Amino acid sequence: MKRLLIHICCAPCFVAPYYHLKDKFELMGFWFNPNIHPQQEYHKRYMTLKDFTEKENIRMIWKDEYNLQDFLRKAAFREELRCSSCYYDRLNYAAIIAKKGNYDYFTTTLLYSKFQKHELIKQIGESVAKLHGIEFYYEDFREYWKEGIALSKEKEMYRQQYCGCIYSEQDRYENQLKKIRHIDEKNNRR
Repeated sequence: MKRLLIHICCAPCFVAPYYHLKDKFELMGFWFNPNIHPQQEYHKRYMTLKDFTEKENIRMIWKDEYNLQDFLRKAAFREELRCSSCYYDRLNYAAIIAKKGNYDYFTTTLLYSKFQKHELIKQIGESVAKLHGIEFYYEDFREYWKEGIALSKEKEMYRQQYCGCIYSEQDRYENQLKKIRHIDEKNNRR
């Protein structure tokens, strides 16, 4: 059976792809998400994945690194490029670990979310694969979106409401406020 290292951004994004991949590959999970902020959020996602992988007896490599200062240095004044940088850091490190561990492929659960920049993830994955001499396993996990939501709710997983960085959290709240303001404006016109 071919060996696949799968970078995992969070348990809810991993659960459905895991059930579809576990019979096709010898899987090794990989946690490396220094983009997740604030620290309480990072800890919740880490513990949710830890709980799931222990219950399912999934082998894991943990790169437990919360580094707000480094993330901010990379993102400051380049906020519009933050996703590219974030994807690159995590996929590049996954490729390095996969190569060192003699895996056949590496991939990421970032390919599960319909809110991520899917083509950019694929492009960066293929680029770092070429750089490190290992194959990037591409599959559009978004087809498992509804299944993943149902499974994560069934398993009572903590389900986050934003991608992970402080900028995505800000976007979420700004979008909520826009909706509220729009409703208020409509009500005030009546």
